[in-house]
Amino acid sequence: MSNVSNEIRERLSLEQVVEHIRWSDGLVPAIVQDAETCQVLMMAYMNRESLKLSLESGETWFWSRSRQELWHKGATSGNVQTITSLKYDCDGDTLLVEVKPNGPACHTGEVTCFHNEIVGLPQKSTEQSGNETNVDASESRTEGRFEVLAELESVIAQREVERPEGAYTTYLFDKGVDKILKKIGEEASETIIAAKNKDNDELRLEVSDLMYHLLVLLQERKLPLDDIMAELSRRHERPRRD
Repeated sequence: MSNVSNEIRERLSLEQVVEHIRWSDGLVPAIVQDAETCQVLMMAYMNRESLKLSLESGETWFWSRSRQELWHKGATSGNVQTITSLKYDCDGDTLLVEVKPNGPACHTGEVTCFHNEIVGLPQKSTEQSGNETNVDASESRTEGRFEVLAELESVIAQREVERPEGAYTTYLFDKGVDKILKKIGEEASETIIAAKNKDNDELRLEVSDLMYHLLVLLQERKLPLDDIMAELSRRHERPRRD
């Protein structure tokens, strides 16, 4: 697959890039993928102008076929997508845009536009797949363990944008970072007390409250949860000294 990296300004002019792309009615599909998680976030269309703006700004711009106008992803919601790399396939008729998202990609508040799963696909039988099935099932459970965090992150991001009246998350954002930090301190103290009391039921509740407020803080500071997960991954990969 041909690669057009951030050094494109030095190596190729926009005109040279355009020559490699097979435009259909002046448009080309652009698949947007999270650079950290590799999750496909959305698919939209670019024309020459939106591609030019994307390359110049370092953020995604697209062409809206329904509104017949350019649109800057996240210009209204704040959920901009910072481009880390831009590639075109072997036929030159599809773009792959790897990004660092600042919030959900979907207008519904979901992390990805591809959140409607089609069920009923045939499954391998246990006898046919043997240990492979057990491994796949185990990996599936592991991958799904933290989906609720991504969903909660999306809901919090949506609350910050829409500010629904009466919502507790709206209250926190309206009060600002000092109030959020105060709540984190309170929840951390209550977590310590529950642990010292050896009360796991209470500990479960307090840790949940603490994690929620931490996610609110990350959203307020515009620090994606993916960055935290990536940092933990980097630490896990470092050589152990013990």
